[in-house]
Amino acid sequence: MASKKTEATNHPFEITKSEDEWRKTLTPEQFRVLRQHGTERAGTSPLDKEHGKGTFVCAACDLPLFASETKFDSGTGWPSFYAPIADAVETSIDRSFFMTRVEVHCRRCGGHLGHVFDDGPAPTGQRYCMNGVSLKFEPA
Repeated sequence: MASKKTEATNHPFEITKSEDEWRKTLTPEQFRVLRQHGTERAGTSPLDKEHGKGTFVCAACDLPLFASETKFDSGTGWPSFYAPIADAVETSIDRSFFMTRVEVHCRRCGGHLGHVFDDGPAPTGQRYCMNGVSLKFEPA
């Protein structure tokens, strides 16, 4: 199977699997969001209320993505962060639903995580609005 490439980076991902292989390792909801660019319903992820110290990792490949220190309550119903861990995510342009947004995906497996917006808090001013089903929390 050919590696998925991103519009932004145009390189193959380190971890690639067939659709069947992803279906065997992910729950149906994780597959819908991570592999088919879906969105979970706001307010449904327990990770939105997770305030412990630790690391949020990719649910598909376990790559560390966000430190708990960068998490904040955006009031949107999705886990939000003001910055990812260095070299953890990549972005591409998402033109679905008749709008242009910046999609955030795991740099190692290409899994869809959510979108980033320019309405977050200091110090970055960014809001990485992530689907909780795309993440796993690993306590420190």
